[in-house]
Amino acid sequence: MWLVRLRIRVLGESWLQSLIAAIAVVASSLPGSTAPEAPARIAPSDGWVSSWGVAVTQAGSAGVSATGVRNTTIRQVAHLSLGGSAVRLRLSNRFGHRPLVVGASSVAPRKDGAGTPNLELLRIVPVTYAGRASVTIPVGAEVVSDPVDLPIGDDSDVVISTYFPGPTGPLTQHPAGYATAFAAPGNQTGAGGAPYRRIPGMARFVVGGVDVRTRAEGTLVVFGDSITDGASSPVDRNLRYPDQLADRLTEHRYAVVNAGISGNRLLANGGVTGEAALTRFERDVVRRTGVRAVLVLEGINDIRAGRGAISGAQLINAHRQLIARAHAAGLKAYGATLTPYWAAQYYTVGGEVARQALNQWIRTSGEYDGVVDFEQAVRDPLQPLRIRPGYDSGDHLHPNAKGFGAMARSADLDLLTS
Repeated sequence: MWLVRLRIRVLGESWLQSLIAAIAVVASSLPGSTAPEAPARIAPSDGWVSSWGVAVTQAGSAGVSATGVRNTTIRQVAHLSLGGSAVRLRLSNRFGHRPLVVGASSVAPRKDGAGTPNLELLRIVPVTYAGRASVTIPVGAEVVSDPVDLPIGDDSDVVISTYFPGPTGPLTQHPAGYATAFAAPGNQTGAGGAPYRRIPGMARFVVGGVDVRTRAEGTLVVFGDSITDGASSPVDRNLRYPDQLADRLTEHRYAVVNAGISGNRLLANGGVTGEAALTRFERDVVRRTGVRAVLVLEGINDIRAGRGAISGAQLINAHRQLIARAHAAGLKAYGATLTPYWAAQYYTVGGEVARQALNQWIRTSGEYDGVVDFEQAVRDPLQPLRIRPGYDSGDHLHPNAKGFGAMARSADLDLLTS
């Protein structure tokens, strides 16, 4: 393998150009896939948009998601892309083992800097569900709260406190939230930060989204794997590429929701790495409030897991299904090229061929409504099969915060909001 990698490095750009030329012939001859049964078209948002969200998975094998909680309040922070005059919460028991009882919940603006459980004590507002403080969420279901009058600014944080009388059993979670969560004994939904202690890890629990009522053009959902999720991003800093893209889209009055899951694949379910992209697309994209478009960055984990066995044709046909589902729902679908992964764990020449085939198809087929060329944004101009060293988190696969910034800046905002 070392000899193969060395040869690729020496050949460099000329090898890459030859490979792309050969792939273009193959990709252009691929048959289209049959579109699945169309989901219901998205409903008007009536002034509401999804301003923050996560894609949920089953509980892990250890920790709070596995054990659940009893007589405990969990406090979490949601970093909104757009603010508004009111908010409402979305709570999920999608992967729970029993009906989930929420005894009480509240929202408030954050008081101080990142990484604390503190909030603006005088602005805590109780949350209700069909007029009641308590709600029971059936297994596999989601509930939406009543609107909460809470003026909140763009690019700001809301603190969400949720009391579980329990025992809850395993909790639906988002394993890699790159944010700190806190727990306190008893019902502390109306308390300041003093009773709370940090929950180990960086998962999110039960809270799957926050809608805001605001003047907005709509929501862009960024859909993908660990690079979208923010792997290697500093915890509590909101420097993932979707966060930095959201900052740019504020003036366009577009909200951004991050629907990335670390380890996620197009074609295979993976436990805490989430259901396959083809399986979760409707729930994590189409059903978001006010969604108008989706940006897809998926496939590198299929390539790495396949270790050279998966073909570009398989990846392309999976992307075609996502495009068909988005269009059937009335959404624009934008394709993002896969970023380089040379020298990363599980790199193979066969995988590189599949990555280049998919990227060439995304760029040239015209099947997506537009293209965001993340590969071009972060690859090393001297050795284009690898990520630029200054953007490399160290594993040769995931960008660092600076690389995420380059990705966000590479997006054409007029295209994404057209």
